[in-house]
Amino acid sequence: MTDEHTKDMTDSAAPADAPESMESFAELLEKSSRQTERLSPGQRVKADVVSISGDLVYIDLGGKSEGVIDSAELTDKDGNLTVKSGDTIEAFFVAVQNGVRKMTTLVGGYSAISLNAIRDAFEAGVPVNGDVRREVKGGFEVTVGGVRCFCPFSQIDLKGGREGGIYLGSTFPFKVIEFGENGKNVIVSRRAVLDRERQDKLEVLKTSLSVGMEIPATVVSLQKFGAFVDIGGVEGLVPVSELAWERVGKPADVLTVGQKITVKIISLDWEKNRLTLSLKAMQPDPWTSVAERYIVDSRIPGTITRLTAFGAFVRLEPGIEGLIHISNLGAGRRINHPKEVVEAGQVVEAYVLGVDPVSRKISLSLQPKVEPKKIVLPNVGELLDGVVDKVMPFGIFVKMKSGLSGLVPNAETGTPAGTDLKKIFPSGMAVQTVVTEVDTASSKIRLSLKALQDKTAQAEYDEYVESAKKVERSTGGFGSLGDILKARMEEKNQST
Repeated sequence: MTDEHTKDMTDSAAPADAPESMESFAELLEKSSRQTERLSPGQRVKADVVSISGDLVYIDLGGKSEGVIDSAELTDKDGNLTVKSGDTIEAFFVAVQNGVRKMTTLVGGYSAISLNAIRDAFEAGVPVNGDVRREVKGGFEVTVGGVRCFCPFSQIDLKGGREGGIYLGSTFPFKVIEFGENGKNVIVSRRAVLDRERQDKLEVLKTSLSVGMEIPATVVSLQKFGAFVDIGGVEGLVPVSELAWERVGKPADVLTVGQKITVKIISLDWEKNRLTLSLKAMQPDPWTSVAERYIVDSRIPGTITRLTAFGAFVRLEPGIEGLIHISNLGAGRRINHPKEVVEAGQVVEAYVLGVDPVSRKISLSLQPKVEPKKIVLPNVGELLDGVVDKVMPFGIFVKMKSGLSGLVPNAETGTPAGTDLKKIFPSGMAVQTVVTEVDTASSKIRLSLKALQDKTAQAEYDEYVESAKKVERSTGGFGSLGDILKARMEEKNQST
């Protein structure tokens, strides 16, 4: 056989559509792989109905593999099948029985389901549909296809429920959590199904949610600390501080259960499954333009909201509060508490002293701002009149006519050490002092009584010397001491 003949035979054996044949082989390989794939009990699959025979519905599991479902699960109240060949359904793998892959859907509550079907669901961990018939001791009686089961109060919902009226007459999916005494003791749980659904939804949300997103939500419960909302099967918390820009007493003042709202995500903690949301973030921040609305020295109305030891808070608008400090409440007089002047709920008109949008603070006053008087300090050496204000261990405080106070240290009182100054200088006593020191930075003034005495003595001495000189000029000599004194006395008599 020649090489050319061999080549012709090879060409004739190859299909004309070789690429398509290779693709078909890949498809067959994939189907074969699916056929040999092992299913785990409880695993959910989506498959097409291939045929219906007697009490069984056959579904395609890939390749030549099929699963069977009891047709009773897919029958309505009137006994009619709800599926037909070609329909796509979801089912759960139960087990291999007699070489056949047994599948199940959510077990229907209207059909005469056998205990075997419930046992299969228990072993596979798949849910069953049950009707909540009545409330019994410790929980509810639930019927699954005519089989009586028991659901404890703690297992009827995520948070438990003792209000039977909410659940009676309803049909829910349940998980069989106990199958004992050959079906005489069947315990089911709706909470287990809800937990699984919530976890599945949470896994989806983990990949789609991020801080800053705005999402729709439904209010499900109101607590003192905030509102729980549902964001698609998962609950998040809107803290009371995030309900509004203004202070909220209780969440019920802002929201109602069942209300539809839009919130912003401000924090995500997937380790603890905590979602913190904000409702006020969906509203404009009133502090953004606060400086434009509240001008310094302007007069504005407001309502006293609360009193503290240091002042009174005033509500100016939703989300905006100002503070009247206690020093700006007494109209110049000293008060011990704001309640002496105002009370919560009182409407007042206040003057704006200052606005700080960054710190979110507005300072207010019941009186207009008064410019402080310019302090005029005395000069060193100046002679001042005043009265004794108080006596301290270190000296005497003297209040002057200008309103300023000065200190006469002990050493400047002109009294011997150990003297009881309170006896010599009683409060209110008029005194004359000399300014010895002035601190312009702190406005502190130091005075002296001793310096005044020294100054007086010096003046008298100077006057004595001048008198002596006059006598000397009139007598042509120094004269006697008697002459000088005589002359001095005559001058005094003339002056009086």
